[in-house]
Amino acid sequence: MNAQLLEWNDLHLVLAVCREGTLSGAARTLAVNHSTVFRRISAIEKKLGVRLFERLPTGYVMTEAGEAMLKVGERVENEMLGLSRELIGRDLHLSGILRVAVPDALLLKILMPHLNIFTQRYPEIQLELVISNNYLNLTRREADIAVRVTQSPPETVIGRRICTMATTIYGSTEYLARQISSTIENYAWLLPDENLAHLPITKWLENKYPKAKTVLRCNTLLGLYEAAVQGLGVVSLPCFLADPDSRLSRVITPPTELTSELWLLTHPDLRRTARVRALIDFMAEVLEQEKDLIEGRSAM
Repeated sequence: MNAQLLEWNDLHLVLAVCREGTLSGAARTLAVNHSTVFRRISAIEKKLGVRLFERLPTGYVMTEAGEAMLKVGERVENEMLGLSRELIGRDLHLSGILRVAVPDALLLKILMPHLNIFTQRYPEIQLELVISNNYLNLTRREADIAVRVTQSPPETVIGRRICTMATTIYGSTEYLARQISSTIENYAWLLPDENLAHLPITKWLENKYPKAKTVLRCNTLLGLYEAAVQGLGVVSLPCFLADPDSRLSRVITPPTELTSELWLLTHPDLRRTARVRALIDFMAEVLEQEKDLIEGRSAM
């Protein structure tokens, strides 16, 4: 293998194929088309004189040479990401791009009404909002700041715990009126799909009401919220989302098993970056103002 022929773009492409296992998956990750990935992999193998992948019906499987390239590529990638974070961490100016990952319901119902104040206060900071209910990787710079609902933040990040986040079961007033003689287990249940597997409701329901019937699954809380409003069944929702809506009523008081914590997180290398600190301080201030709603006390 002639290492002098290798370039970072080669490693970046091979890493994508190694991780995805298919050309189409790598193409989506790299935002290019399938044929581009195919041509570039073929060209890399030709100039190195080795075969990096076995082409199987199920996808691309790494050869020994491919595994070696993956190992080196990940090491180089980590070094470059570390350098990027270090350089950004030295930025003391309140300007630049700030990428923020936040769950959809929390962004739209709590944070978004306040962001106009932030943009006026810091006009040189450009926000990039990533609406995500999944946990983006802060080490890989998929986001600079993440608003996460979790009881155990990753050890690789630092952050600020804001408050607890109460969650309970809701149904529309009309739906619940029709269920006077029904038990909770006999309700029609609206549940999150595998994209929201970190939510505790599925395990809670299996433990408490194993015979409960699921009539709908959805990959967003806002979708489940709307389904409940339309009377399709009952659903587990954060109190901040459902309590202000007079069309919904609590079925039970918030159980401790469904309670989580709200965190603002970033990578340690970015903690001294001015724009990162400015937004974390701002969001902490906003969330503190909404604490009673988030902790489920506004309906008491």
